[in-house]
Amino acid sequence: MRIGELAKATGTTARALRHYEQAGLIASERAANGYRVFGGHTVVRVRNIRHLLAAGLTLDDVQVFLPCLDGDVAAAPPSDRGLRVALERLAVLEERIAAQTAARDRLRAALRERTGGRIRPVA
Repeated sequence: MRIGELAKATGTTARALRHYEQAGLIASERAANGYRVFGGHTVVRVRNIRHLLAAGLTLDDVQVFLPCLDGDVAAAPPSDRGLRVALERLAVLEERIAAQTAARDRLRAALRERTGGRIRPVA
């Protein structure tokens, strides 16, 4: 299938697919006209990549899961390395959330101080 067909089948964009290919997560062949051609099995792989990205992993993190991207990645038993990557990513996300929460709290306090306690959400 061509890149547009793969994008439609997986709910992603051709640009994202080219990015996944550049990262070494998917592969294509070139047709005589130069178009990228992907095998049908790539649909499952892309859906798994998107699943892992939606869970907060990065493309670099997804590299660890290459051996199981062509199957049911959510049902596969996790490897030690996969668990380690996921735990590291979780720690990074927790740190970011804590930093954003602290920033929000400081902004909220400053607004309360400046408005006499009246804070109205902006619609």
